[in-house]
Amino acid sequence: MPQVARSVLSLLLGVAFLMLGNGALSTLIGLRLAGTDSGAVAVGLITAAFYTGLTGGSLFAHRVITRVGHIRAFAAFASVLSAAALSHALFASVPLWTVLRLAEGFCMAGLYICIESWLNGTANNETRGQILSFYMVTLYAASAVGQQLLQLDDEAGVRIFMLIAILLTLALVPVALTRTTPPTLPNVESYGLRRLYEASPLGVVGVFISGTVTGSIYGLAPVFGAASGFGVSGTALFMSTLILGGVALQWPLGRLSDRFDRRAVIIGLSAALALVSVGMILAEGSGRQETLLLVAPFFGGLAFTLYPVCAAHTNDHAGPDNVVSVSGGLILANSVGAIIGPPLASAAMGFAGPEALFGFIAAGAGSATLYGLWRTRMRPPPPAEAQASFRPLPQTTPTVTPLDPLGPPRPEPAAGD
Repeated sequence: MPQVARSVLSLLLGVAFLMLGNGALSTLIGLRLAGTDSGAVAVGLITAAFYTGLTGGSLFAHRVITRVGHIRAFAAFASVLSAAALSHALFASVPLWTVLRLAEGFCMAGLYICIESWLNGTANNETRGQILSFYMVTLYAASAVGQQLLQLDDEAGVRIFMLIAILLTLALVPVALTRTTPPTLPNVESYGLRRLYEASPLGVVGVFISGTVTGSIYGLAPVFGAASGFGVSGTALFMSTLILGGVALQWPLGRLSDRFDRRAVIIGLSAALALVSVGMILAEGSGRQETLLLVAPFFGGLAFTLYPVCAAHTNDHAGPDNVVSVSGGLILANSVGAIIGPPLASAAMGFAGPEALFGFIAAGAGSATLYGLWRTRMRPPPPAEAQASFRPLPQTTPTVTPLDPLGPPRPEPAAGD
């Protein structure tokens, strides 16, 4: 194992347990509500509540960490998250689950901030890119594997909720036992959405639409899977395929955006996402689940790559000195999209059936395509020398942005410090 990975191993183990539990919980809620009278509409509102909590936590959870310290704050957030996850098993109530998901979103943001600021404190100019890569791989791999825990679901019982609560509690152990010194929280100020839009209209619109897409996928794709006859096991495989496809295609599509005008790549990416979304509708209509599973990784790859390519385009206009503050604003725009998207998508599903999820996504991606075509007529692309290299970024909290290897160099410690 590389020395860099060993230096943050305990933190990454905490992330793994956290994402195993949270990834399974998000899909489980969709599956449990899929067959109820409220169905997709309830799932859309509950998903919006989670992202509302996540956004609120991104803005305010740092106050708890500053007041009591990283380890105590991490313990508090993880304990509340575990208790909330277990509470889903006690009362099958949509209003209660909405409140629980709101609290879970806030706690997840607090946990992200604890871990990401800790990783920031461990990294230096030479290692921050590697640490960001390890963090991203852990996030997505654990989330994909967490879907398979649903194989243990006993349909209407509480066993799976107990397992999720255990995993979320276990996230405490490696963090509580770490010998890494807790850092001070980095001061990450948002660029401001209006200023950000003035710098890169296409980038901001793109990350907003990306939020509507990914928020809808995480919340409502399980409902689609259940309605398509996948069952619990098949839906778990479907979700894992979407997530892993998103990881696999980010790098090649990102490298493509380094070689060409990034606006053209965003337009092509959005158009391809719209077409593949239509393909998902056609695959569902064919009644062949194998066809859906074949198309799913391409859909996931396009859907999850839209955000980092749009973020790279925005940074091309804002300049390298503003990478950290710009990324904070982009995450906020993405979060707003994730709050708005699921209720709209669920309303479409309630009106036109489960396949309307992909109709909604196709409409959003098509809008991004048309907007991108219009923007290419408004101003020329940035010069080639101003176009920075692509790098994948997680859509968690602004605290992760100082790990961006393309951000401004950090001051080196003085001799003897």
